[in-house]
Order: sequence, then C-alpha cells, then structure tokens
Amino acid sequence: MASAQKPAPEIFGGHTRFELELEFVQCMANPWYLNHLAAQKYLDSPDFVAYLGYLQYFAQPQYAKYLTHPGPTLRALQLLQQEQFRKEIIMPDTVGRMIEEGIRASAGDRHGRP
Repeated sequence: MASAQKPAPEIFGGHTRFELELEFVQCMANPWYLNHLAAQKYLDSPDFVAYLGYLQYFAQPQYAKYLTHPGPTLRALQLLQQEQFRKEIIMPDTVGRMIEEGIRASAGDRHGRP
C-alpha cells in the first residue's frame, strides 16, 4: 500500500500562502496602513472583512509565534472585526490614538510594567 503524500503547498510568486498571509497580517500593526486600507475602501468590502475574519487564525499560539509584533498585530485584527472601528480608522485622530497607545505599551514593556 502506497503511503499518502501530503500535497506540496501552493507557491505564489515564490512564496507559500502562509508566508503571504503572514506578511500581510504583520502590516496590520501599522495604524497608518489601516488608515490606507480605509482610504482605499477595502474596509467597506464584505469580502475583505470576511478575509480579515479568516486571518484571526493568527491568534492561535502555533501561528502567533511567527508574528514579529504579536500584540499590535492581533489587537488590530481584533479591532478590524468591529464595524465602528473600520469607519473611524480613516480619521487621523484615530490613527494618532493607536500610535500613542502603542508607544505607551512599548514603554511599559521596557520598564517591566504591563
């Protein structure tokens, strides 16, 4: 009996789907990138919002370990599930608040504070 072979992962431009999704999801840590997605109307697309929901698998430990900045990345993915946030991220004030929160969180990490 021949053993079943696992199919080779599909390659897109020299990268696996996982590698492409990892690169894309890590962009979510940048509030200005979220603003860009909103300005380009991606966040208005039900299909794109569904894709963001699919990317929630990165919150699982076996995938989160690959994230360079897991805190901000996963927080952004979580926020993007909220319609109100998707509407507000187009505003520079919202971007600024996210940046400030990230700076405070980073400063707390460096000083051993939560």
